[in-house]
Amino acid sequence: MERKDFETWLDNISVTFLSLTDLQKNETLDHLISLSGAVQLRHLSNSLETLLKRDFLKLLPLELSFYLLKWLDPQTLLTCCLVSKQWNKVISACTEVWQTACKNLGWQIDDSVQDALHWKKVYLKAILRMKQLEDHEAFETSSLIGHSARVYALYYKDGLLCTGSDDLSAKLWDVNTGQCVYGIQTHTCAAVKFDEQKLVTGSFDNTVACWEWSSGARTQHFRGHTGAVFSVDYSDELDILVVLQKCKVKSLLHSPGDYILLSADKYEIKIWPIGREINCKCLKTLSVSEDRSICLQPRLHFDGKYIVCSSALGLYQWDFASYDILRVIKTPEVANLALLGFGDVFALLFDNHYLYIMDLRTETLISRWPLPEYRKSKRGSSFLAGESSWLNGLDGHNDTGLVFATSMPDHSIHLVLWKEHG
Repeated sequence: MERKDFETWLDNISVTFLSLTDLQKNETLDHLISLSGAVQLRHLSNSLETLLKRDFLKLLPLELSFYLLKWLDPQTLLTCCLVSKQWNKVISACTEVWQTACKNLGWQIDDSVQDALHWKKVYLKAILRMKQLEDHEAFETSSLIGHSARVYALYYKDGLLCTGSDDLSAKLWDVNTGQCVYGIQTHTCAAVKFDEQKLVTGSFDNTVACWEWSSGARTQHFRGHTGAVFSVDYSDELDILVVLQKCKVKSLLHSPGDYILLSADKYEIKIWPIGREINCKCLKTLSVSEDRSICLQPRLHFDGKYIVCSSALGLYQWDFASYDILRVIKTPEVANLALLGFGDVFALLFDNHYLYIMDLRTETLISRWPLPEYRKSKRGSSFLAGESSWLNGLDGHNDTGLVFATSMPDHSIHLVLWKEHG
């Protein structure tokens, strides 16, 4: 058949084919396939591969590919990475996809880092850590042994834990190695604070003292209290005792930069100004029940913007600018949880048996860790939280070091530490 005649015939049969129903078209194709030889069948096979398995991700512009990938969940993306080297290359190059995946896990990220492969690795690290939390396998424990009497005072900073004991000594420990860095003779310690050079102690002998780590010498001794000193703090610049928090928000009663003191009893939280007058008047009293039917736990979180306190019903969060209760986070699974730390993403709580992590976005307890029969203490600091930056969101680096420490009846110190990344 001549080429011109063939083209005419092909046009006519095409018009007729398009007029058929789907069933008739299928029957026509089946009949033509039955009449085809090996050359035609091979051609048909190659054409179908191209038509039915077209790689749209490869054919589309990169910007459009990234836009489509943003609609997929991270687990599906990881599966798509296994399709081909080309897919893996395109998916792994989409920075925004992996940054968003990390944010959705509550991860802190630095948006200035535009290395997509970096964020993919961060995400893989993140889902491993989150799975460990959900499986209650994110932590490990160790003990510090060295005191011969009750350990009442604990204070943690920058990887170092200070312990004060009734054996008339204070010790500084590296929590990562478990080694004692310094050990000096002191008085009985009810509270301790330290820096690299000195130690400040509050004592059951009603005094406060300052000590030098390197020599063990007592450099200052403060007398005047008529009872045991359970709380000490100091300014490195002024060497004076202070218990302050700077305000970070503006309201009718205070301005950013004002120093604020918070005090709490069993039923109320009182807010006081610092530095205005000798006989200060209370700025505001916060409570959760007018009839005093709900008791507060004796631990507060105040970061200059929010006040958080736990109770038998759950966590209460106040806005420091308006003094309104922003939310009440109920914990029906466990009653009377004590607050250890509160951040933008997580809260750390504990009771007599477990250490808990709450996801504040869903207000659910996502992890718990068993605690031994530690020494109970309503006053003082015989238990404390360790690193706290991870409460504002994990970043792959701040989930290391100390999570929780408490003194034990056998005079040792029980540590809960982040497990190293696998």
